[in-house]
Amino acid sequence: MFRIKHVSADGKSFWFTLDKHLSQNEFELKTRDKRGYVISDGDKPIGIMRYCLFWDLVPFLNLIELEESYQRKGFGKQAMKHWENEMCNLGYTLVLTSTQSDEQAQHFYRKIGYEDAGCLLINRDGPSEIFLVKRL
Repeated sequence: MFRIKHVSADGKSFWFTLDKHLSQNEFELKTRDKRGYVISDGDKPIGIMRYCLFWDLVPFLNLIELEESYQRKGFGKQAMKHWENEMCNLGYTLVLTSTQSDEQAQHFYRKIGYEDAGCLLINRDGPSEIFLVKRL
């Protein structure tokens, strides 16, 4: 059974099993500002997601990560829908996310209604970062 809730300090140990990029300080900010979520199957935490505000105006999903055995089972789609609804309820009309061009996530985002909005090449020897947008 799908459940999602804002991350709290007691979810910290689970959080860092999936998020290898966020600092301890940023975790505290995500907790304080309610910009992080724990995705659960019943009472079992299975994933996380977090966002920020791009240009301090547009919700930008930084990360959605599910344990491998829970991928491709609808949990990610439900989590995204929850986040989009919450952003809409907060008055936003547009959301953004990004993924590397060599990652499969781009196909997931397009499948749930995101459209390509451009790319950024940070490392000339690496993949580009594809930005995707969805109007709510």
